Formats: sequence, C-alpha cells, structure tokens
Amino acid sequence: MFGTAGIRGSAETRVTPELALAVGRAVAAEVRATEAAATPEIVLARDGRVTGPAIAAAMEAGLASGGLRVLRAGRLPTPALAYASQDRYGVMLTASHNPPTDNGIKLFRDGSEFDREAERAVEARVADDEPPAAWDAWTESERVDTLDDYLDAVRTYAEGFGADLDGIRIAVDCGNGMSAPATPTVLRELGADVVTLNGNVDGHFPGRGSKPTPETLHDLRAFIADANEGVDEPGRPADGDAEGFAFGIGHDGDSDRIVIVDADGDVVHEDTVLALLAERYTRESDAADPVVVTTPNASGRIDERVREAGGRVERVRLGALHEGIATVRAAADPGADTRVVFAAEPWKHIHVGFGEWIDGVASAAVISRLTAESSLDDLRDPITERPYRKVSVDCPDEAKAGAMERLTTTLPDAFGDAAVDTDHGVRLEFPDASWTLVRPSGTEPYVRVYAESDAVDDLVANVETVVADAVAAATDEK
Repeated sequence: MFGTAGIRGSAETRVTPELALAVGRAVAAEVRATEAAATPEIVLARDGRVTGPAIAAAMEAGLASGGLRVLRAGRLPTPALAYASQDRYGVMLTASHNPPTDNGIKLFRDGSEFDREAERAVEARVADDEPPAAWDAWTESERVDTLDDYLDAVRTYAEGFGADLDGIRIAVDCGNGMSAPATPTVLRELGADVVTLNGNVDGHFPGRGSKPTPETLHDLRAFIADANEGVDEPGRPADGDAEGFAFGIGHDGDSDRIVIVDADGDVVHEDTVLALLAERYTRESDAADPVVVTTPNASGRIDERVREAGGRVERVRLGALHEGIATVRAAADPGADTRVVFAAEPWKHIHVGFGEWIDGVASAAVISRLTAESSLDDLRDPITERPYRKVSVDCPDEAKAGAMERLTTTLPDAFGDAAVDTDHGVRLEFPDASWTLVRPSGTEPYVRVYAESDAVDDLVANVETVVADAVAAATDEK
C-alpha cells in the first residue's frame, strides 16, 4: 500500500474516500495501541487538489471514529503539516508532484514520516478491516490555524544563515501549489522583493505541471532570462531598486521539492544545490563527526564537498531519509559526538536543525540568505559538476531479483578499480570520483542505470552492456 512517499494514486480508483476512511480508522487504532494518552491528537491537512475536501472528510471520519482528537488544519504545505505534527501525529493528504487526477496520504509522528514498520502496521489493520472504536470513544474535530506559526519559525531559522536580503529580487514559480501562501511570504518578511508566477492555489494546476522540471519551468526560466538581459548585477539593488532577478525558485504541489534557476534562466543541477547546502551545514557544525545522509542516486560531488568540510556521507534507500537519520544515530558510538547535520535526496532537503521533515520552503529561505551573502555563482564555484546520465534497461518484474543478484558479482568484476556498495542496488565509485548506480525500478519494468563521469557516455555504455547480459540471463531462467 505504501510506496516511497506514502500512498499515492488516482483519486477515482486508488486513493478514494473509502480508502481514506479505512486508513483513518487503522491509524487511529495503531496510535491508540501505542500511546498512553487517553485521546491522542492528530493534525489533518490537505493540499489544494480538487479531490482533497472529500478525501479529508472521509479521513476525518475514520480518525474520529477511531478515537483520536482530530485537529483540522485545512490547506497547508506538507512541511507546515509536519511542523504542526511535532509532539503529536499528523496526516497530510497530497500527491505532491503527481498530476491533478491523483491524491495521496502521508503519515507523520512528531515531525517525522512514519517508518516502514509503522506503515506496515497500518497496512495490516486496513487489511483486517479495522472496526471503529466504541461509540463513546468517538470524538468531535476542531479547527486549528498553524500556517503563521510555521512561517515565523522558518523565517527565524533562516536568519541564522547568510545575510539580509535587503531588496534582492527573486522570482518564485508556485505552480498553483501550496507554496503560494508560504515561500513568497517568508522571503518578503526576510526583506526580498518577490515576484510570483502561478501564485494562486488551484488544484487543476493550470499554469504548469505540478512537478518542477526544466521543461515545466519554461516560463520561469524565460521570464528570468528576459528580465536579466543587459543587466549587470541582476536582482541586486545598487542605487535604487534592483533590476532583473538574482535567481528563481520553483516548487511542486505541496512545497516539499525545490528547484533553483540561475540568473541566466538555467536550472541549477539538483545535486549541486544539495552539495552546497551539505557543505555549509558540515562546515558550521561543531560536531566531531558531522554526517550528511543522502541516497544512492545522489552525486559524488556531495561526498567531495562534505569531505572537504570535514564530514562524511551515509546513504539510505530512496524515500527513507528519516530512516537514514535514525540509523546513523543508532549506530553511533557512545561519546563519539556523531550528529546528522543535513539529509537530502535530489530536489528534497531535511534541515535537521529545524525539523526532521522534507522542507522546500525552509530551503528557499536558507538558500536566499546564502546567496545574499555570496552570489549563486560563487556558491557553485567550488563544486565539480561532471556530466550525469540516467537510463532505463528493460527488465520484466519477475527477472529483477535474479538480474540484481548477478550484478552484485558481474559489475564489480567488470570494473576492478571501483569501490563497491551493494546496500541499495549496486553502486560503484571510481578513483577519479566518477560513479554509477544500478538498481531495479520499484514501479516499472526497468533496471535503472545512473552515472556521473567526465566520460559519462562511455561509462553508461559499458554498464548497460553488463546489465543487459544479467537481465537476459535472469529472463531465460524464468
């Protein structure tokens, strides 16, 4: 039932009101079974999707009839719901960057997403058709307003980084999503001059696709490039108001993702953004053993910058940054002063000092303050940006396990000079900091190949050959 980011799918056939009712009751039963409080609290919020009100009503009914005290927070960015779930539970109804036909369910406890064990416990209760609680345990929900507290907290946190914005001009493409009442507000309160695109919440996403990509952000990129033509210092006030834009920001439907667009209108590679934040958090930490948690598909440029700053990188499966944080803490030697200072996968960042949830609004505020202190070009300058490619090799679902088992041997044999990690697929790292990752798709009949190298085409071609041989052998066995 749960994927890498909660439950997602069509609101007509998968994430229906019927499913929301069942999940609500299951969550309530699981919470009441594990909590000492007589009536535990849970905050319920949704994004701007058209199907949200009906699914929220069903979820509320399931939670309340299961005996939880339901706090209805209305429409929120996902990170704002996560913030509100601290010291209690939370449910966010969102399909994030999926199309408007979809919806989804994400569960939180004390500011962090449910781990796999908790999700499986909920799944089991749904499968068992969890009944409602006794009639006298049912509750009446109440309305709460949490957005302002969250935005104030983001602004206060970001003030610990970089410099005052002082009129720096920033373009923000909200994508008709839940960043509209969040990111522009925070940046303006920090002193920026903000211009928005698609700045109204609309669950049809009429302005562009909800997933921010170089293609969907075409209008933002062209808008910045046109505004900056002939401007010497775009977006930075000199004698009077700023002209053009220092940079741009794009968000997805629920504001957990962020994309940065530079003053030329080009998208900054997601791993470069991750690397510059990871380096900053590592350098500013006073921990003896600062750790950055990321995913197997993330660039070696992150490792380079974190090592340079005196830290180390640990990787965890996609969609499980919160589990990676917990694993590092559990494995730390007593007295070693090991601390996770940042956790991120491409497009999505956890600012651990602020909270243990993915937060695109906090990223926007912190990055803006850093660029006020030092330009985006200066921040990117120390980062080595090698060519990057991702390809898919056809592989029947039933052959994936056999193919990956072979690849744990055949890939290292084919690249004898590489360091090998098989925790999350097969990842090879080479002496020149090039790397490749091979892993099975969790949703499609492919084996994915990721690679980063100055000779990326050659590397991909060689890896594809080994992968294709493994897939063919595994398929023949079936």
